[in-house]
Amino acid sequence: MRPSGEGLSDEDRYDQGMTVRRAVLSDAHVDRSTAAATELTAEWQDFITRVAWGDVWSRPGLDRRSRSVAVLSSLIAHGHHEELAMHLRAARRNGLTLDEIKEVILQSAIYSGVPAANTAFRIAGEVFADELG
Repeated sequence: MRPSGEGLSDEDRYDQGMTVRRAVLSDAHVDRSTAAATELTAEWQDFITRVAWGDVWSRPGLDRRSRSVAVLSSLIAHGHHEELAMHLRAARRNGLTLDEIKEVILQSAIYSGVPAANTAFRIAGEVFADELG
């Protein structure tokens, strides 16, 4: 399989990445992230847009729902709570139901530990409070 960014210029990869990043995370989130970029972080924003979003998230091998399941699992396993809320919202935009997200968190409990799942459920409860009533 040919890498998704092969043959694309950095500018093309950036544009492709920005399109996917906005679709997954929302325009509002991306606008806040890019507006907050400083001299220190501007190159980082460019890098994650080109590589994470333009190369990896743009690959045809997995659909966005599947990528969201993988991301949620990884964030829970590694304790990256600061990004979990953002990717829980992204998972809903990518078509996961609340029941499917619950199952991802339950599955994570077995392989990543009960404390990791407990924290993930707490964060999910905060993120989806309006939907849960």
